[in-house]
Parts: sequence; structure tokens; C-alpha cells
Amino acid sequence: MQFGSILKKVRLNAELSQEELAEKMFLSRSAVSRLENDKLELKASDLIRWFQVTNAPEVAAAVICGVDIAALIQLLSSLSIIGWINFIL
Repeated sequence: MQFGSILKKVRLNAELSQEELAEKMFLSRSAVSRLENDKLELKASDLIRWFQVTNAPEVAAAVICGVDIAALIQLLSSLSIIGWINFIL
């Protein structure tokens, strides 16, 4: 399974540069870049630490449980829109 795009989205959501995240994770910036581009094998410990540093435990739980994050986000977005429409009506 490839996690690069998820890792990048989580980092950007946390408003961290690759360099800032690398410092917090005790990795090089190039290691962060290679992980985000699926060029470096991701260790479980790095995955857990990534989600701790970026404060994204819900994404970690989804990944561990095998949830399709893109589908979940789309579902939640549609529910939010429907909820607002129902509220307005």
C-alpha cells in the first residue's frame, strides 16, 4: 500500500513544511520528500510518529483500519451539504 499522498495531505493540513516536519520527526528533509513520493519504504513507527506530529489521529485510525480516506471525505462532505440544505429548508 502506498501512503505518500496521504502523508503529504496530512502534512499540508498541519501547515508544516517538509523541513519543519523533518525536524520534528528527526528525519532529513529528503527522507520526508521520498516518503511523500513513495520512494522510501514507510516504517510503522514513522507512520505513527507522522500522525502524532501532525496531530491527525483520525487519519491514523482510518489508515490502520483500511478505510478509503478519499471516499470517507467525499461522504462526509456530501453529508455536510445535505445537512445544511435540510437546516435551511
